[in-house]
Amino acid sequence: MQPDERPPDGPSARPTAAEQQSVGAPADPDFAQGTPADPINAPSPPADAGHAQGTPAAAGNAQTSAPPWSTAAGAPSVASALPQPQAWGDYVVEIRGVSHRFGEVVAINGISLGVPAGTILGIIGPSGSGKTTTIRVMTGALAPEHGAARVLGEDPRYFHRRTRERVGYMPQLFVLYPDLTARENVDFVAALFGLLGGTRRRRVDEVLELVELGEARDRRASQLSGGMQRRLTLACALVHEPTLLILDEPTAGIDPILRQRVWDELRRLREAGVTLLVTTQYVTEAEYCDSVALISSGQLVAFGAPEDLRRQALGGEVIEIVTTKPFDAAALRPLDGVVEVRQTGPREILVIAEEAGRAGPQVVDAVDDAGGDVEYSREYRPTFDEVFTALVTRHMAQQEAPAGAAPPPGPLTMGRPR
Repeated sequence: MQPDERPPDGPSARPTAAEQQSVGAPADPDFAQGTPADPINAPSPPADAGHAQGTPAAAGNAQTSAPPWSTAAGAPSVASALPQPQAWGDYVVEIRGVSHRFGEVVAINGISLGVPAGTILGIIGPSGSGKTTTIRVMTGALAPEHGAARVLGEDPRYFHRRTRERVGYMPQLFVLYPDLTARENVDFVAALFGLLGGTRRRRVDEVLELVELGEARDRRASQLSGGMQRRLTLACALVHEPTLLILDEPTAGIDPILRQRVWDELRRLREAGVTLLVTTQYVTEAEYCDSVALISSGQLVAFGAPEDLRRQALGGEVIEIVTTKPFDAAALRPLDGVVEVRQTGPREILVIAEEAGRAGPQVVDAVDDAGGDVEYSREYRPTFDEVFTALVTRHMAQQEAPAGAAPPPGPLTMGRPR
């Protein structure tokens, strides 16, 4: 029997000494500074060297800030400003310096992140960005070539039975029994997790109603549409009420109304203490998450609360100014708290400020003092499509820029105010 085939409950179901050696945070300077290195082509780093360098600092709100060892390229100061974790166990899900490739294709490259208990982490990125590979490492279905993972305190490849029962998983592809009815599929999964008698029947009916398959409960899975099959797979992941729920594209192929109902249920589970990992190509769904990991080309581009990503993408908060007659925006640049000013038209101005609420009145007064007249001003709140585009575009520019080159121009990519 090969090592990866060991049963989850035997005495051999613990990490080997070599595996334990890879647990610690890498000591490589690129990792410590939060910039993507190339662990695919580098030897595994020492286990504890990185830990000794940590200096005490406030970690902040764990639900909205990146973990101290996040390698998000969009936030290079996070890893260096906070101490390295001294041991595993600070998060429900932890991966550190994880890399994997398929042949010559690098699927994920040096990703590190942590998920606190009772939160929703959205893993967002385009198709082929490495989201599903990251999820497969977290579920133990794939062993990383470099780095290590811990889920509920254990190596996910060697879960104990009771630990595995605390995890619910919805794969990206349909993997249920096509010749069983919808109800029989959910009932079978419930039985595998030990639900008995009336409790099992009641829970099966509850989750089928939740995903709006109550009327289709007696139809074979092969006779369901693609969207209905996705909903059936979600019902199977929810039926045993796990404490950790990992969902790979749970809302793909379902209509917007049901998608909203699914997210309502996910938030209800979060309020009940469940930890959720959700991958999605629907960038707008980032709004529903407590924190977001943005992955592109196998690397962690940004990590943080949705509002933090907005600030990263735009360089601050944005104020739209429209004047009644042409106005030269250069007069606004010296204002305190103003990061950048962009003239997008003779009467249209975008002002990037540290705090829009504080800078807004100053900007309006400055326009009046310079002889202008403000028709209207408002804070601009970019969509997550714009945030995603800005962050990924900046990351790609950084990757393509020669060593020592100046950073790409300002992150604000919007045109005229709307």
